[in-house]
Amino acid sequence: MSNIKFAEYIWIDGTIPVPLIRSKTKTFVFPETREVSLSDFSEWSFDGSSTNQAVGDNSDCILKPVNFVKDPLRGEGNYLVLCEVFNPDNTVHKANTRALLRKYLDNGGNEQDPWLGFEQEYTFYYNGKPLGWPENGFPAPQGPYYCGVGAEQVSGRDVVEEHAKLCLDAGIMFYGLNAEVMLGQWEFQIGYRGNDAEDAGALTICDHTWLARWLLYRVAEDYDVEVSLSNKPVKGAWNGAGM
Repeated sequence: MSNIKFAEYIWIDGTIPVPLIRSKTKTFVFPETREVSLSDFSEWSFDGSSTNQAVGDNSDCILKPVNFVKDPLRGEGNYLVLCEVFNPDNTVHKANTRALLRKYLDNGGNEQDPWLGFEQEYTFYYNGKPLGWPENGFPAPQGPYYCGVGAEQVSGRDVVEEHAKLCLDAGIMFYGLNAEVMLGQWEFQIGYRGNDAEDAGALTICDHTWLARWLLYRVAEDYDVEVSLSNKPVKGAWNGAGM
């Protein structure tokens, strides 16, 4: 077996009003005599003019690894690496809001011992409609879908279950999941799980939320299903989805 492994570099782009998640793959030969650490992942660059983060005549942006977990898709010895984005002169890119959180935490925020967790609601789409909806018209009224069980009450559970298992395999602080109020709508949670051996700091929880989002998009690819984080995916008296 080759000792060359993959690291998937993941970052948040500059799309407005809602940023997108981007990623690219780099090969590494990791040390075999010790555990892999963050310092083993080198800085990298990308074309920021293609991600709404730079202009065409000066498009280099820098990726600096800040957190990593196991890559459950590629298997043992491969990693998902979350990165912050910097300008070529080593200044923080304006789209790098994680750096702003770091600043606040370093300037006294950590002394307050902040606790936080996230509930990420989302909607699956297929062929331009929420997953499970009829080709024409609407499904039955809302009511039975929330935390529902059965083919008439939920749609997309195969994607949801695979995503949950991959998050656990990666080491992401995945707390739970449930079907939401609208058909085709789901939620997962990231946060403290009662295990004091886990780092449940603010940065870690935020990082794991973004990594879990990336995994959700990536798993949905394999099912030819789109993921929407829109807070109002369907007009009218249909449930919203947010965080």
